[in-house]
Amino acid sequence: MNDRAFASDTLENLVVARVLVEPRHLEELLEGLAGLDFPVNPELQHRSGSVLVEFPAYVGHVEEIRNTIRRLGFDAQTLDVFGVLHAAASG
Repeated sequence: MNDRAFASDTLENLVVARVLVEPRHLEELLEGLAGLDFPVNPELQHRSGSVLVEFPAYVGHVEEIRNTIRRLGFDAQTLDVFGVLHAAASG
């Protein structure tokens, strides 16, 4: 496999996961994400009355993320997943 094919496969499998939570639930969410079977390096964007938690993940981890969010008592619909190229274009 050449470098270009590897990079293409990697980008296609890489997504950006976004979860919007109230500030009072942020610590609970971050602790839950820290328990996932892969490292999570979240970026936090504080907004009026909420915090957007955003981090890269592979497509194969999306269901694990969704299940963790459910287990924590959050609505699984709070998870948005975007391809990295879409996320980069939307800023």
